Amino acid sequence: MTVEQGISLSSFEEFYNAKRPHLVRTLVIVLGNRELGIEAADEAMTRAYQRWADVQTYDNPGGWVYRVAMNWARTKLRRSKRELPSVYVTDKPHIEDPQFEPKLDAALAELPEKYRAPVVLRYYMDWSMEEISDSLGIPKGTVKSRIHRGVAALQKSLGEAT
Repeated sequence: MTVEQGISLSSFEEFYNAKRPHLVRTLVIVLGNRELGIEAADEAMTRAYQRWADVQTYDNPGGWVYRVAMNWARTKLRRSKRELPSVYVTDKPHIEDPQFEPKLDAALAELPEKYRAPVVLRYYMDWSMEEISDSLGIPKGTVKSRIHRGVAALQKSLGEAT
């Protein structure tokens, strides 16, 4: 790909460096599998690079990359006839992350994915309700209710007062 094609490699590099660590961490938590999360993030970033001229113009390029990663991971799991693991990988991911919290991560792992994904996207990725809605392909009201229920379940699991 060349600069003549309208691709700013420096803007992709900035995007990659800023977004990949959080994307990997989010996918590891949502998928419950470190290796699959890393592989899905890398696949999605590769696809973003290949289409960067278009992707960089999207309102939420990070949401597009997240959605591509999740779709790729689900396809890979379906093809291998496995389901998303219900038990969280308890060892620390091979990425430095100051936000790693073993008790919280274990509690997140116990949430069904439909609650886990919106909670992680909202509070870890700091996405808006609209960005989460667009990325997950669900209405904004559904996002709000899933986050509310997910947080309530986390508080109960962690023994915090609601």
